[in-house]
Amino acid sequence: MTEKEKMQKQLLYDANYDRDLLTERSKAKDLCYEYNHLRPSDEENQQAIMKRLLGKTKGAFTIVAPFWCDYGYNIEIGENFFANHNTVILDGGKVTFGDNVFVAPDCGFHTAGHPIDFERRNKGLEYAYPITVGDNVWIGAGVQVMPGVTIGSNVVIGGGSVVVKDIPDDSVAVGNPCKVIREITEADKHKCWDKF
Repeated sequence: MTEKEKMQKQLLYDANYDRDLLTERSKAKDLCYEYNHLRPSDEENQQAIMKRLLGKTKGAFTIVAPFWCDYGYNIEIGENFFANHNTVILDGGKVTFGDNVFVAPDCGFHTAGHPIDFERRNKGLEYAYPITVGDNVWIGAGVQVMPGVTIGSNVVIGGGSVVVKDIPDDSVAVGNPCKVIREITEADKHKCWDKF
């Protein structure tokens, strides 16, 4: 079994020294570099690079530079996806975003993790667990989403949160570790600003 196959099966794999994975990451980083050095007004080339880099896109999406990922092909974004400055997606595992997802600046989606024991970690071993984000999700500034997390649909994740466990549909969740603090209700449609 190749290291890539192990990665895709959520097994421990050699991320640091496997030539094939290093080559794939280098290719993705070159595309990210090219993307990050385009003029902000050059939307046509931005879209073209992202369609080459990402595994799946729907119609309309915006990703504001700078943007970084590991492989790109494990990232799927839905319709009307928006990611602000400094989004990082470590996509050893699949990262799937639904429709109408808004990601604020300085957010990270990290499928990769490492063994707790230093012996295996020092050998370059890691694992990659998928991240799934539903439809109609707003992720606040500075949020970090950890391996294996599913965020449901119609969710707001408060800025600065570290999401280590699944978040159910129709909820507001904040904190480190991120926890649901309340459901989203009909009354929320009548408020202009809510401090949760």
